[in-house]
Amino acid sequence: MSATPQKNRASRRVLAAAAGLATVGALVAAMPAGAQEQGHHTPARTVDVQLLSFNDLHGNLEPPAGSAGTVTETQPDGTAKAIPAGGVEYLASSLRTARKGHPYSITAAGGDMVGASPLLSGLFHDEPTIEALNKIDLDVTTVGNHEFDEGATELARLQNGGCHQVEGCYEKDKKFEGADFPYLAANVTSEKTGAPILKPYTVWKKNGVKIGFIGVTLEGTPNIVTANGVKGLKFHDEIETINKYAKKLDRQGVKSIVALIHEGGAPASTAYNYDCDSSGAGDGISGPITDIAKGITPKVDALVTGHTHQAYVCTIPDPAGNPRMVTSASSFGKLYTDTTLTYDRRTKDIVRTSVKSAGASNPKAANHIVSRDQPKATDMTALIARWNALAAPIANKPQGYITSDINGRGSTAPEKPLGNLIADAQLEGLAPADKGGAVVAFMNPGGIRADLVHKATGSEGDGVVTYGESFTVQPFTNMMNVVDLTGAQLISALQQQVSGSNEASPKILQVSKGLTYTLDMTKAGAARVATDTIKLNGAAIDPAKTYRVAMNEFLAGGGDGFAALGQGTNKLVGPSDLDLFNAYLAAHSTAAAPLAPPATDRITVIK
Repeated sequence: MSATPQKNRASRRVLAAAAGLATVGALVAAMPAGAQEQGHHTPARTVDVQLLSFNDLHGNLEPPAGSAGTVTETQPDGTAKAIPAGGVEYLASSLRTARKGHPYSITAAGGDMVGASPLLSGLFHDEPTIEALNKIDLDVTTVGNHEFDEGATELARLQNGGCHQVEGCYEKDKKFEGADFPYLAANVTSEKTGAPILKPYTVWKKNGVKIGFIGVTLEGTPNIVTANGVKGLKFHDEIETINKYAKKLDRQGVKSIVALIHEGGAPASTAYNYDCDSSGAGDGISGPITDIAKGITPKVDALVTGHTHQAYVCTIPDPAGNPRMVTSASSFGKLYTDTTLTYDRRTKDIVRTSVKSAGASNPKAANHIVSRDQPKATDMTALIARWNALAAPIANKPQGYITSDINGRGSTAPEKPLGNLIADAQLEGLAPADKGGAVVAFMNPGGIRADLVHKATGSEGDGVVTYGESFTVQPFTNMMNVVDLTGAQLISALQQQVSGSNEASPKILQVSKGLTYTLDMTKAGAARVATDTIKLNGAAIDPAKTYRVAMNEFLAGGGDGFAALGQGTNKLVGPSDLDLFNAYLAAHSTAAAPLAPPATDRITVIK
């Protein structure tokens, strides 16, 4: 199933770039091995291939608002500075500028290009984002977990084109063409056939240079996607899958291989320019990608990763002890990674060095900010304007008013102001007896995709929350469920936030008003939840009593490692989470009396 990307745009770029090269030596280096030339020059044995990469775009075509649209940069004096970044008008400009002078340039992505997208893309089932990525000249991407939000059939449509099976075509006389780059899904197979649902790998070729790409998503995708999204699919071990296809590529004579992995890690610093290879105490990177990197065959030369929305450029030794680069470029198109792969024409392999080679003046890989100070790509501006015109009647409708930013995604605290607001909206909407009789509501933190930002993003005015903005916060439009759970199950659910699969990276549920407890992070596992402090409206939770609990369908299915929440009975299906959120904003705010951020006093945290 080896193939060059459907449109050999890279070749066109190479020819254009080669025409402008200044020296005969540079032209020689760009020629195939063994080419006969005038004069006494022989082809250079090695050629530098530029690998540009990014991950977790999530359909953010317009610059993300508030804290979601900034990256942290460590200054020379050690202070941190927040720099506005992102937006495809700037991402396209950054990538096009970076490619100049690089006849061998590949652009690859680490998954979650779509899904959990703002309204401009999400309203149209992410067709605008695929169109933008086509124009950006993306060569290849792996699938991420969010590519499965609407199931395998919709993912196949994003790849192959065609109008949406329910909503049809969005523009008159225009059919959606699909992605003209391959989506790779090596470790996702059909339960029926056992075969990968999309290409497992692809091979990029240019003047005798061949580089293979294998794409996988995290094996745990079914735990973080609704059951319908992964129906009929099987997700396999990342290491075993990559090693299997690396062997296959090697047998085909492809010795240079890059793995695109939608799984990541957590660097010791959130600054994009942190030196991940510094050897100080507590430095470096942790998380799932470290074990994955250590298990992947030395046949693979570099790892482009994602999922954790972190920025890092690290050297993690392969099983043979040789340096291998592992990179991630934050999220939402705020950064891109520029990696130099030095290709040896004789061995057909990559000459591997650490991120910072001894004596090298330039690092072999680095993250760069997608700055908003540069000129916008006019084709992206036109694309955004075209889709915005279609979205405007829905997107610009005011839903409510706020006094200041209400942070969700941008809050690093376990309890987030926007999380409290969402949980309160769910409780209020589902508390009436005929709506479910809920007494408490839970919201998963990963489902809060943005902040509510006070500053106007368009012409609506400061403090106005539009439908587009509330949709960006809760883009999944999950249906709400109200179920019976015992007090014992409620206690178990709270313990599952910080134990089991969530112990290493806790997922703290956002809770509605009335539920209070203490979280002691100095302890380990389930003991972190002080069970004797759990109270609902001042009364201790009774393990034997039954409570009506509201949550979205993802949590009600036991998602995110909350098996206890999946044990609910007597289920009532309510409106969508977004409908309840908008109804709450309308009921609790006016232009004259806007809503203030709720206090975060429900979870007491001991560090």
